[in-house]
Amino acid sequence: MDLSLDCAYEHNEFYLPARVIDFDKNGKSGHLEWLKYGYELEYAFNKTGKKLVKKDGKKMFQDDYEIDPILGWSLSFISQKSIRLRLNSSKVMETKAPSLMLDGTLIDASSNWSFIESQNSYQYTSDIAGVNINLSNWNFKVSNHKGKELFKTVGLDDNKGLHQKYLPFSFIRHPKSHKKTFVFSTGLSHDERIYGCGESFTGLNKRGQKINLFTSDVQSALTREMYKPVPLFISNKGYGVFVHSSAPMTFDFGHTHNATSTLYIEDELLDVFIFIGTPKEILEEYTTITGKSPVPPVWSFGLWMSQLSYSSQDEVENIAQNLRANNIPSDVIHIDAGWFENGYNCDYEFSSDFQNPKTMVSNLKDLGYKISLWQLPYYNSINSVYREIVEQQLYIKEANGLREDIVLDFSNPGAIEWFTRKIETLLELGISAIKADFGESAPIYGKYHSNYSGNYEHNLYPLRYTSTLFRILQGYSPDTLIWARSAWAGGQRFPVHWSGDSEVSNEAMASTLRAGLSLGLCGFTYWSHDIGGFSDQPDLELFLRWTFMGVFSSHSRVHGLPPREPWVFGEYFLNSFRKLIEIKYCLLPYIIAQSNSCSQKGYPLLRPIFFDYEMDRNAWFIEDQYLFGDSILVAPFFEANTNERTIYLPEGEWFDYFTGDYYKGGQWCLIKSENFGIAVIKSGSCIPHVDLAQSTKSIDWNQINLKIYHKDETQISTQIYLPNTKKTITLQLHKSKSNEWVIDKNETAIRFKIESII
Repeated sequence: MDLSLDCAYEHNEFYLPARVIDFDKNGKSGHLEWLKYGYELEYAFNKTGKKLVKKDGKKMFQDDYEIDPILGWSLSFISQKSIRLRLNSSKVMETKAPSLMLDGTLIDASSNWSFIESQNSYQYTSDIAGVNINLSNWNFKVSNHKGKELFKTVGLDDNKGLHQKYLPFSFIRHPKSHKKTFVFSTGLSHDERIYGCGESFTGLNKRGQKINLFTSDVQSALTREMYKPVPLFISNKGYGVFVHSSAPMTFDFGHTHNATSTLYIEDELLDVFIFIGTPKEILEEYTTITGKSPVPPVWSFGLWMSQLSYSSQDEVENIAQNLRANNIPSDVIHIDAGWFENGYNCDYEFSSDFQNPKTMVSNLKDLGYKISLWQLPYYNSINSVYREIVEQQLYIKEANGLREDIVLDFSNPGAIEWFTRKIETLLELGISAIKADFGESAPIYGKYHSNYSGNYEHNLYPLRYTSTLFRILQGYSPDTLIWARSAWAGGQRFPVHWSGDSEVSNEAMASTLRAGLSLGLCGFTYWSHDIGGFSDQPDLELFLRWTFMGVFSSHSRVHGLPPREPWVFGEYFLNSFRKLIEIKYCLLPYIIAQSNSCSQKGYPLLRPIFFDYEMDRNAWFIEDQYLFGDSILVAPFFEANTNERTIYLPEGEWFDYFTGDYYKGGQWCLIKSENFGIAVIKSGSCIPHVDLAQSTKSIDWNQINLKIYHKDETQISTQIYLPNTKKTITLQLHKSKSNEWVIDKNETAIRFKIESII
């Protein structure tokens, strides 16, 4: 779905914005004239190119169709940092249902913006940003509070080359299909860098890339395709853009023309939100309108053990017993596609190899385990529920008639009711998590119950799918969770998501991290991946390095082609794996407290260095290390058989988490580690720990161990989440005259043990 190719068709009609016909400064809406252009060939010696020239019209029916249409547009302000721009390409705009991407009703913050009208422009300013609109030759500029231009739309007159090397801001009418595509072209600064666009496996900086935002069943971590495209990006120049649409899109960030960002949106309405500020401020604004991630249950932060797939009750119970016998802390056993009677055919019924699922779930609960189950919304004709779905017309229709494989239509209330009954039957057995696998292949040419085509429903399908499943589980019990692969804008409201089917390779491990960092920059607080890679037999050395990265992720799941159980790989692997997992269980107070804070603000728990150090130019270039919360910097090993790597430490002082060694920040450091990766703590941090337990159920939350990392600080604060009371407390600590760290006031029953690392 590379829209840029279709938009280059020489017989397209191009409509470029011209005069503002009228505009209500109070209602912030009006009309805009669009001038019709078309391509003409341009010859220069041996070079044949194309240029856009003004077109006068048609030979017939000129009274029925405008040559240069006058169409509506509007401007609104959501806050002092958030601007919404909408432009129509049609006089007849269909009233759409409430957006699934937005979370609630948007506020009107117009009173926080002042208006100035000059002879040829309108200007709106807040304490944070400014907007300038040219009235005679429409263009749109955004500046910061200092008046520095952040970006502007690019028109035909902005072309400085001898030929037309980019498409200007416009909309295109395609003569073959009569569909329309908006071309949102803006300028790129010489040193501008772009981030985001969802869970992208390519380079973290999107400058120079062309990205197709179209959900795909990727089956790889080394491709441009995405399970979770999100039409949001952030610039290091201090702005972000969210395209509010579910239509297919192609984002060209200087790939075709190095000074131009061109967004192709196959929608008759251009609806964009522009956010001003730092990456943190942009995500706070974005998640205010699209929603923030709720904090998952405490047990979900423990280890998930899985493979493709456990297929009997005896096998599942044996796995649980071996985990405990080998003292591997763990909380979840996931049963993937092996719990059905007939292959991968999801009929929501346990096979005869699970003699008594309810008893199995109950017995494992006593051992401190939750059970997760795989399912998908696709059904083959040999599936026992296929006929049921067809007879009730609950599937997505296609022009060629009934297919052998059908997809459940989540825009159909009847399909949601049917699906709810199936899932609730599993919940009544005591199941705690449901894996929302697939969801990327809703037919683009399908006919949906919503009466929208797949052009709008394809990308929206993951949002319908995961939101439905999430609400079923949460309606049954708040102590439940989904584990989802596909997503679109707003999907962060329904955690947790994982990265899909990655290869077992160093390259896939590194690109998986880039994908998680990119997704986090789109408001997804929680994210995971298949520890060790998915699609091949485990590489044990890689498996341990990947486990290190999995420990320092919000959620940690071992999954992939069997075997995956650590005790089958020998004593060295077992001991090493156990030691790594123990780190996470002891760190859970920090992880959960950071999760609460991130959920409130819309931040990712796992994030790029520049997210917290946006003024550090070096930080914007780093994509193979990350921050885990606001105090821990993590640098996995991406090369085999190494115990050292060079990492960049931002300003300040840092301490090795494992050895306590001190490092001065603002420089690159070669650091050794025998723990399959490097973790360093920012000076001035107090990291809460708990004593090791074999499951989150067994943790003594009334005993918290505080590790204080400090160089010159004399006062430090930390937050601690208390699962028993579901409250977060803030502790203030100071260094006493005897050089001991003490808590200013402890009004809880919690016992604290303080360890100082200097």
